[in-house]
Amino acid sequence: MAQVLEFKLPDLGEGLTEAEIVRWLVEVGDVVAIDQPVVEVETAKAMVEVPCPYGGVVTARFGEEGTELPVGAPLLTVAVGAPEGASGSGEDSGSAPESTGGSGNVLVGYGTGAPAARRRRIRPDRLDRAVTEAPVSGAPVVESPVVEAPRVEAPVVKVLVAEASVSEGPVPVVSPLVRRLARQHDIDLRRLAGSGPDGLILRADVDRAIRTAEETATATARVAQAPVQAQVPAAAPNGVAVAVDAERIPLRGVRGAVADKLSRSRTEIPDATCWVDADATELMAVRAAMNAATGPSAGPKVSVLALLARICTAALARFPELNSTVDTEAREIVRLSGVHLGFAAQTERGLVVPVVRDAHTRNAESIGAEIARLTGLARTGKLSPAQLTGGTFTLNNYGVFGVDGSTPIINHPEAAMLGVGRIMPKPWVHQGELAVRQVVQLSLTFDHRVCDGGTAGGFLRYVADCVEQPAVLLRTV
Repeated sequence: MAQVLEFKLPDLGEGLTEAEIVRWLVEVGDVVAIDQPVVEVETAKAMVEVPCPYGGVVTARFGEEGTELPVGAPLLTVAVGAPEGASGSGEDSGSAPESTGGSGNVLVGYGTGAPAARRRRIRPDRLDRAVTEAPVSGAPVVESPVVEAPRVEAPVVKVLVAEASVSEGPVPVVSPLVRRLARQHDIDLRRLAGSGPDGLILRADVDRAIRTAEETATATARVAQAPVQAQVPAAAPNGVAVAVDAERIPLRGVRGAVADKLSRSRTEIPDATCWVDADATELMAVRAAMNAATGPSAGPKVSVLALLARICTAALARFPELNSTVDTEAREIVRLSGVHLGFAAQTERGLVVPVVRDAHTRNAESIGAEIARLTGLARTGKLSPAQLTGGTFTLNNYGVFGVDGSTPIINHPEAAMLGVGRIMPKPWVHQGELAVRQVVQLSLTFDHRVCDGGTAGGFLRYVADCVEQPAVLLRTV
């Protein structure tokens, strides 16, 4: 006798309360092994494959791709134990794993090491039989009248597989009135899952199908008329007139998390911005010299972003006020001892900010290597929540978009962000003469609660001095 266990969306850590289903990795009828990934979800932090702690046959999935589920909501149900009659030849060969337990793990890479099972599909009629023999719950099956009560939940699973056998067996209808009502409204009784005893189709089931058909027809007609009404403005909830065919994009996942964080930053932090142009010609020459080294001892190529990150750690050592956060409840400024440097990275999923841990202990080559590693993970959507949180200062190189300047929004709850524009040839007075130099604009947005303009200006001026004369860094090593 099979036992049906319900697997719920687990707590993925970092205070996350919901996740969006991106892609199902299994279908109803598939045989899964313990800790086999069954669904790919996207949280506000990262993309995660969720493994199932049970081994058996998938009997139901809850939620289509694109659906957002809260933590603790059902993901799927698994029939654990070999369903009666599930063995044989051909497509039906094999049986579900015998284990009735689970690993209890929720994240990929922390499983029991059980080998991944070959995906098999149990025939719908046998799956239906297995499901109706056990309640949809996580409790062990005891052959006693006391535990037979939960079996009323079984039809919920049967509805999901009703489509697979719409043409098999007699239609469970007793009332001639129900049949006549269905004929009058072109309702196919074979496609209905009855809510009565043993799946009996009642008049309420037909009435519900009629209402669904009418609503579908109305929606179809409305869509067909949309091009005619496209120019008619409609009042939005905020009072702004929008066209009725305007596209609505849900603020969820990464985009929703970014929206919440930026809104909170603008609401809570009294920010100010200062900026300066700097001659980066010497910095570019130093980078070229570092990358010209060859041979076995030559390290990886150093990027401009890595050099700027190293300059930032040196500047924060001189101006620790900007490596802090504000505890609003205690009304205290918390100065942080270590620098965990975040850097803005644009990906297909949107803007993310990976964090280089303990950047103050690294040289330019080490920082560059870590930036390259985290950027690769960001582009493939494999950054973990821990790699996207805990930053104390952020570096934003918007020059890669071909722009010169910006006023960055602070990455809450940090106290400052340095923005870097594109480095390009410009006329510049150098040693008393007009020359063409590599010029960059640097902008610093800071929390005015943690420091005044003098401190912010001193930080930015020191960064600019290091850009113009990289040898200045030697005094801080």
